[in-house]
Amino acid sequence: MANHIRDIKNIAVIGAGLMGHGIAQIFALRGYSVSLMDLKQELLTKALENIRSNLTLMAQKGIGHTDDIEPAMGRIKTTLDLNEAAAGVQFVVEAVNEDLVLKQRIFEELDALCPEGTILATNTSVISITEIAEKAKIGGRILGTHFWNPPYLIPLVEVIRGEHTSDNAMDVTFELLKHVGKHPVRVNKDVPGFVGNRLQHALWREAISIVEKGIADAATVDECIRFGFGLRLPVLGPLETADMVGTDLTLAIHDYILKHLERSPDPSPLLRKKVENGDLGFKTGRGFQEWSPEEAQRSRKRLQEYLLKVTKG
Repeated sequence: MANHIRDIKNIAVIGAGLMGHGIAQIFALRGYSVSLMDLKQELLTKALENIRSNLTLMAQKGIGHTDDIEPAMGRIKTTLDLNEAAAGVQFVVEAVNEDLVLKQRIFEELDALCPEGTILATNTSVISITEIAEKAKIGGRILGTHFWNPPYLIPLVEVIRGEHTSDNAMDVTFELLKHVGKHPVRVNKDVPGFVGNRLQHALWREAISIVEKGIADAATVDECIRFGFGLRLPVLGPLETADMVGTDLTLAIHDYILKHLERSPDPSPLLRKKVENGDLGFKTGRGFQEWSPEEAQRSRKRLQEYLLKVTKG
């Protein structure tokens, strides 16, 4: 197995969609040769267009330089063949749909194709790393690398240890991600949702419950976060806040409030009803709120501008 990041020269990304093309961009921009694989040529063509567009926009915003664009693009080769993608690589990131059976098949094939020293990572956001690695023979080299969308702007990558993942695979992956400018964190237990999504969806469950119970409407819920405690979250996480105000005060608040919070293990009936009615959010113009195409685009633009600003520093 690759024992140091200096052993890694060539990287494969399997899946060129929403996350895959952004992950390929990260490594290519930092000088790695990247083999980007998908089953459809149109997806590969679109991926290259998106990467060029991303790099151009970032350069315009002062993140990187226009001189970096063509060299980075030149380091990305596309292929429709998994065997070709895996040839001569020392690190693989799988970024296909969240389908356990599909991921298991891909890792079984990668396990057979790649030399024993190649580290195999999955970008799953919720599925068990151990289950994904179930059909592979060399389980010690398989782990999770959960990038967040868009991966080229959001720094965090959760590095998740499966039941059989080796210390070496964890350490090399962690250092590689730091080397390409990401902010990796170690997740020591393979649990559904890992860390970030467990926190995120615990908040979403309570937010939806507040709307469902008529406590406040959806816009008000979002405003309470955006103009309230959400402002300090980028610099002060919840546990640092707990220490700042005091664990004694935190305990007193929890003694009173936790019994009143949403505890259902099932999705909200309100959420399920919206999906059944075709109220799918931006896709259909109506979700928890109503969205014109212009409003949806403004929301996406606002997020992009914010992330570009944060990335630039």
